[in-house]
Amino acid sequence: MPFHIVLVEPEIAANAGNIARTCACTGMMLHLVQPLGFATDDRTLRRAGLDYWHVLSIEYHNSFDELFASRPGMRPIFVATQGDRLYTDVQYRPGDWIVFGKESHGLSDHILLNYPGTVVRIPMRAGLRSLNLSTAVGIVAYEALRQIGFPGLS
Repeated sequence: MPFHIVLVEPEIAANAGNIARTCACTGMMLHLVQPLGFATDDRTLRRAGLDYWHVLSIEYHNSFDELFASRPGMRPIFVATQGDRLYTDVQYRPGDWIVFGKESHGLSDHILLNYPGTVVRIPMRAGLRSLNLSTAVGIVAYEALRQIGFPGLS
């Protein structure tokens, strides 16, 4: 498993489905942290993930704190508009946990304040709130994979 993609409280089924498809195609593990803004049997979620569900590695977690406590030694990289450095400035390592917040509010202040120095951002025009979540995951995921030579991908 090259990387772990973590969605903290995702709200939109179509985004989660697109991200699931990206994870399936790249061999990344997907972690969904509750509460979710959709049911896991949502037709939109399934349709966005197409027929990739059988090759997807996915885990569900009750909270981010529970997930983090259960994985000592995990190296999280948080992606948020408040990041103090660019996502391209990170030296990604296999096994990194790349964490994204929910569509409407991003990552909570609790997370951002408790993990200083681990928050990166994707550059964009000033005055705009954020990129689409599935787009942001794709941008950062492929940069991380590029840095480690796209293992297992052709």
